[in-house]
Amino acid sequence: MNKSVYMSITLVAVILGLVMAFQFRTTSGVDQGVPYSREQELITEKRQLERDMDQLREEAADLSAKLEEAGKGYSEATGALQSELLKIKLYAGLIPVEGPGVEVILDNLPESERPGGNPSLYSIKDDDLLKVINDLRGAGAEAIAVNGQRILATSEVRLAGNHININLTRLSVPFKVVAIGNATTLKSSLEIKGGLVEYLSDLGIAVRVESKDKIIVPAFTGGLRFDYAKPTQRG
Repeated sequence: MNKSVYMSITLVAVILGLVMAFQFRTTSGVDQGVPYSREQELITEKRQLERDMDQLREEAADLSAKLEEAGKGYSEATGALQSELLKIKLYAGLIPVEGPGVEVILDNLPESERPGGNPSLYSIKDDDLLKVINDLRGAGAEAIAVNGQRILATSEVRLAGNHININLTRLSVPFKVVAIGNATTLKSSLEIKGGLVEYLSDLGIAVRVESKDKIIVPAFTGGLRFDYAKPTQRG
């Protein structure tokens, strides 16, 4: 809050105290048999002091009102900052979110159902997951996670042996990709004729897409480091 407002109220309080003390002393002096002319002067001074006190009381009330208004302004400013911080965390993926969307399950076909040949040719690769993620983003997905790992702009999706690493976490089949957005649009973008579901199915990957009224996407829990990227200097 404004420090000057507190100082002003303190000053008014001190002045009121001095005026009241002086008034008491003046009133006491009237009762001690002072000359008539001096008594009239004291009465005049007393009335002036009373008017001054009334004015000081008004100023104190005005300052109190300003202090209360400043408090409201502080609360509003704090609320606005908290709202902005929440929005930043939302955009950065640092808080869990929920909403309608789709759930995509990707799994390797059983060996008995595979066309034959090298089994690794019919296993889910990091490129396959990236295609699903990018397709969902292109269709307007606002938040995406794979097996509980929130996908950010800095998230890596990388093949590591028989596993796929996302956010430095080893994941394995089946992969559950959840995305929040317009469920109809997201589902259609994947299942369109000649689209991604058809493409992955041709590779021997089992794909199932379901619309959901409520999808929960967890927050990103990894570390965020920027060793080289720095804010630009303005001016």
